[in-house]
Amino acid sequence: MKSYYLNHLKELESESIYVIREVAAQFERPALLFSGGKDSIVVSHLARKAFFPAKIPFPLVHIDTGHNFPETMTYRDNWVKELGVQLIVGSVQESIDTGRVQEEKGYNASRNALQTVTLLDTIEKYQFDACLGGARRDEEKARAKERFFSHRDEFGQWDPKNQRPELWNLFNGKKHVGEHFRVFPISNWTEMDVWMYIKLENIPIPSLYFSHQRYVINRNGQLLADSPYLNKRPEEKPELMTVRFRTIGDMTCTGAVVSHASTIDEIISEVATARQTERGTRADDRRSETSMEDRKKQGYF
Repeated sequence: MKSYYLNHLKELESESIYVIREVAAQFERPALLFSGGKDSIVVSHLARKAFFPAKIPFPLVHIDTGHNFPETMTYRDNWVKELGVQLIVGSVQESIDTGRVQEEKGYNASRNALQTVTLLDTIEKYQFDACLGGARRDEEKARAKERFFSHRDEFGQWDPKNQRPELWNLFNGKKHVGEHFRVFPISNWTEMDVWMYIKLENIPIPSLYFSHQRYVINRNGQLLADSPYLNKRPEEKPELMTVRFRTIGDMTCTGAVVSHASTIDEIISEVATARQTERGTRADDRRSETSMEDRKKQGYF
């Protein structure tokens, strides 16, 4: 790795660790939102470095849709054990069973949007006042509007027009009772930065990110993993293909890409030539032009 890029990664790391430590200093009950994807993995790795040799002083929170990839769940449990931290799981299935949310119907049904209610309920139950996440500004246009410290009102809602200035790396975490913050330590990172850092730090990642053979459904050009959770149309037939995932989420809306990248170096080369963002493979972002921003205003990640 060339020295100028190494310096770039170290500057990003330093900035992110500073933000994480600010959260620990300013808030009483912070938590780290963990999906099992590469970005939340990197944030948890940075949190470990921020407080080493002590343990991470706040829990990891996973909102489980019940439709996750098995590989993600296996990785999550192993990673939590390695970090030696508390894991709190919010269950979308429980939200459905108690009538808090209603299961979607139809061929495009997904539990992804249902996570919002489960997340807000989990935040209220445990009285979290700050939730760290792995969102980056280069992912999607709504996320490009985020600050490091993103204020949420007492209903968990986000107002993109009412964000606080962050001059000279000064972060204002003051809030009223019932409000909380979402905090994004790797806001300034790119997808390439994340992969280069994973290589530099030798961070283990889920096998889903590497090429493998899997039965998929081609739905309007999007390759969705065949699973019992996917409502298939009569004409949709599973095909065995060599694919990998650039992002990890609910199985019903997370698309794969055709790929033979089986090492970190091959993934980095692939990302360098990609012409589509990683969230371009997500069906939930295709529902409307403002789908992500609409969900974020309601309390989504």
